[in-house]
Amino acid sequence: MPRIVRFEQFGGPEVLQVVEAEQPAPGEGTVLVRVRAAGLNPVESGIRGGFLDKVYPTSFPSQQGRDVAGVVEAAGPGVTAFAPGDEVLGWTDERGTQADYAVVPVANLTARPAGVPWEVAGALYTAGAAAWAAISAVAAGEGDTVVVANAAGGVGTIAVQLARIAGATVIGLAGEDHHEWLRGRGVVPVAYGEGVEERVREAAGDKIDAFVDAFGADYVDLALRLGVQPDRVNTLINFAAVAQHGVKASGSNDASRPEVLAELAGLVADGRLEVPVQAFPLELVAEAYTELERRHTLGKLVVTPAA
Repeated sequence: MPRIVRFEQFGGPEVLQVVEAEQPAPGEGTVLVRVRAAGLNPVESGIRGGFLDKVYPTSFPSQQGRDVAGVVEAAGPGVTAFAPGDEVLGWTDERGTQADYAVVPVANLTARPAGVPWEVAGALYTAGAAAWAAISAVAAGEGDTVVVANAAGGVGTIAVQLARIAGATVIGLAGEDHHEWLRGRGVVPVAYGEGVEERVREAAGDKIDAFVDAFGADYVDLALRLGVQPDRVNTLINFAAVAQHGVKASGSNDASRPEVLAELAGLVADGRLEVPVQAFPLELVAEAYTELERRHTLGKLVVTPAA
């Protein structure tokens, strides 16, 4: 029988179970996707931990996974955009893509280009949309110097490359074990921690135009101390700073359009965007989330249900 990841109580990765379930059926406006890869995202850890229950009310048993890539198995009534056998990537707001099969709205899907590996396709939506929205929000462009905090994370690795594609000089805050990867993509790496403000100023020559905070903590305060105007600071985590300082908080929901996803996939297929991915088989989903929650992984993590 098909498998799906579920949890029956709030807690850490240890509450996750891979259980057998009936194969879902697509309804009107949806397709059934045989999942090849499904990305992991920090928000799923927050939901499972019970920390986001006011935003994402949870009933048990609950399931996980928003990002998805796979092959259309069946189309629901009236669906003409996709047919069985089509290779797609996209997302669902209903959660449940960490499974062998998932029902996904056709409005949330785009075709998978042949040059995009399954693991990357399954990892692309949430992080890619957030990075696209953040770089757009700070209006990164030719001649700008842009700082990205958590530059080696899932969002950060994409954001630094999108800023470079836009013509900006990019400074990436990351652990030293990821500096070589950043340098290889034309990013100036800077170690986080004590003394980071001085290191950023030295790397930037005191010209800093925009700042993307993909970590939280006090990085918005750092951006403002560096002289970045609030309307060119975007945080994906520190929402209190929006009201306090007037900075922006554009994220994946602001770029939830298949056209954006198609653009990102096209950049991957053309070799202009790289998404580092570590894949786990579906049955090791708890180990995958344990790794995610360490917050030291380069790029994205996915589970891969199908061989």
